Amino acid sequence: MTIQNNFIFFDDHNRENLLPLTFTRPVVDFRVGITTIKEKWESLGVVSCSYHTVDYLSKKFPMNLNKDNLFVNSCLIPDRKLIERIISLNPGEVLQHNDFVLAYRASEPIPANLLKDNSKKTIEYPGTFLCIRNPWDIFTLNDTVLREDYLHITAGRKSQPISNTNRVLGEGHLFIEEGAKVECATINTFTGPVYIGSDAEVMEGSLIRGPFALCRHSTLKMGAKIYGATSIGPYCKVGGEVNNSVFFSYSNKAHDGFLGNSVIGEWCNLGADTNNSNLKNNYVPVKLWNYIKSGFIDTGFQFCGLIMGDHSKCGISTMFNTGTVVGVSANIFGPGFPRNFVPSYSWGGSGGFMVYKTNKALKTAEIVMKRRNISLTEVDIEILNHIFEQTKKYRKE
Repeated sequence: MTIQNNFIFFDDHNRENLLPLTFTRPVVDFRVGITTIKEKWESLGVVSCSYHTVDYLSKKFPMNLNKDNLFVNSCLIPDRKLIERIISLNPGEVLQHNDFVLAYRASEPIPANLLKDNSKKTIEYPGTFLCIRNPWDIFTLNDTVLREDYLHITAGRKSQPISNTNRVLGEGHLFIEEGAKVECATINTFTGPVYIGSDAEVMEGSLIRGPFALCRHSTLKMGAKIYGATSIGPYCKVGGEVNNSVFFSYSNKAHDGFLGNSVIGEWCNLGADTNNSNLKNNYVPVKLWNYIKSGFIDTGFQFCGLIMGDHSKCGISTMFNTGTVVGVSANIFGPGFPRNFVPSYSWGGSGGFMVYKTNKALKTAEIVMKRRNISLTEVDIEILNHIFEQTKKYRKE
């Protein structure tokens, strides 16, 4: 099915609830399951899609405005029933579910307060749907979404054969794309499907329990121990022990150490023997820093680990407490546990933080990206400088 409507994905006020991950991208560019949310819409037939996001991101994520547009909430994970209802909207109609706006059809963006006032043209959506409203939704929904992505991506296709050096438990739930390398690994598909992307590599001695996705050009290092539901985005290198975590792309955890119930953005690096706690010693629900509240909120979950924004790094043997939030371009090192909210552009550790100057942070970002043959553009620099100014209130300067 090819959908000709012009889709524009809008970030609503809940965008701030998803910081620090939304400092550098719209919600529709989040990875959950195997692909990003935007890629899911495209795979279901949406051929024209753009963004309606905050001003400072709009150069990198522009809006393509036509005379007739379908504005869709950026946090929605699509399914065919939802898409069919959205494309059936008439001009001026708003689709919502319990006062939550899912989509509307209009010639230009409509402010949220006017959408709610437009009750005569409001349609209640009766079905169920998945959406990302909190940072922890990314890993708590990852099991469900990964399984759906696997069925969709592999439907009617044949996997590349797997080498007989491997041991596979279960049948019919392993898919290997062309160019991928898998040797001397143990893969358990009884617990869920396993997807290995094009030109990815699973090195010797790796232990994998599905559901699991290793996306294109990523590497699972020797002796890695992976528990589902885990997704490793494109161009990542991951080793050690990982449980129910999502790497967006271009990030590394190449050595031993535990990571659980966590979300790692782009261009991050976790030093050797980095560990995070994902369960409090007293087993009470984990609290997590929230940018709207400027304080900690109860997640309602016993398991919640590390949320790390883009371009952040940590040194060897870093220890992260349960429910730690690290902003953009932070550099963490030294013994002991750093506090469980590390603002963007912080430099230091448990002994305290100083400001990570933008000239040094940008230089590091440029070097790191160049290693992957990607340039740090002027637009990227503008965004990162804006984030530095926007987050000053969280740092002691």
